[in-house]
Amino acid sequence: MNQRTADLCDNHGDLARVVEELFSDFGGKTAFFGRVSTVLAYEDNSKVREALSENGEGRVLVIDGGGSLRRALLGDQLAEMAVANGWTGIVVFGCIRDSVAISALPLGVKAIGTCPRKTEKLGQGLRNVAVRIGGTDIKPGDWLYADEDGVIVSASPLH
Repeated sequence: MNQRTADLCDNHGDLARVVEELFSDFGGKTAFFGRVSTVLAYEDNSKVREALSENGEGRVLVIDGGGSLRRALLGDQLAEMAVANGWTGIVVFGCIRDSVAISALPLGVKAIGTCPRKTEKLGQGLRNVAVRIGGTDIKPGDWLYADEDGVIVSASPLH
């Protein structure tokens, strides 16, 4: 990423929408960007697996898990799948697990916390729908930029 999120905010004003959520960095990359794909799923990561099994094409998967701290929506196996399939990053409004293994991967991963419990696999959830995280609407096809300072989204690429 050429520019940091702070610079993008300075240079693009309201075009850079700040996601007002306190995410922590868990991946081996702390700065990442890409086109958004979304999953809306509460305590079931079936749709997360479905998305990450596809060619990521440098995209970022945004997972709206409703902020649940009871089950992890991403673990090391899915994160390894994401790397193998060309995803650049994953933002989880919820928890991950296997954080030590994920920290060694060349993947940006932001989440609100960790939880050792895996999810149920019930096939529930929705893919590529608009989600709202941290007071910000995020739509499939938006552009997401993330670094140590936070997460911003824009309807078009910011340079």
